Amino acid sequence: MKPTSKSILKFLFFTTFFLVNFCFSQNPFDEQSSDFWGNIRYGGGVGLSFSDGFFSGTLAPAAVYDFQNAPFSLGIGLNGTYNSQKNVFKSTIVGGSIIGLFNPVRDLQASLEFEQLNVSRNFEDNQIMNETYWYPALFVGIGYMAGNVAFGIRYDLLYDSDKSIYANAYAPFVRVFF
Repeated sequence: MKPTSKSILKFLFFTTFFLVNFCFSQNPFDEQSSDFWGNIRYGGGVGLSFSDGFFSGTLAPAAVYDFQNAPFSLGIGLNGTYNSQKNVFKSTIVGGSIIGLFNPVRDLQASLEFEQLNVSRNFEDNQIMNETYWYPALFVGIGYMAGNVAFGIRYDLLYDSDKSIYANAYAPFVRVFF
């Protein structure tokens, strides 16, 4: 059974509510929690692709909170992508994600990421209908860490070949956090 857009939006709302409450519940006068901002790492990804008549650009900032004395991190990200193929189509993709990272050993990183994207596709050919829709993705991934960089592969458990912005359910990734 596929989740509905309404259930996905509820999930995003409650997860965001939890994260905001967690952030603001930190007592700045408590010595153990006073380093809250010191446990946040910032990063994300940038993508650029072009060829004869084609352009694609992506900006995807993210931030994760590293839990003290635990191999877990939890964070949020944003995604903005613009694509165009001359005389064929233009698309704009915006959305956000919630990401959980687990490092069972120093060089290995497992991830779980829920991504919700709003996709708007506009075709030059009037025979093809323009479309705007929300697309959810739930990725499980495994990667190798080298310093601040992790690279690996992730798999979309909710993959839909008709609606996904990705070519298939498997997607390589490179994550950078400072």
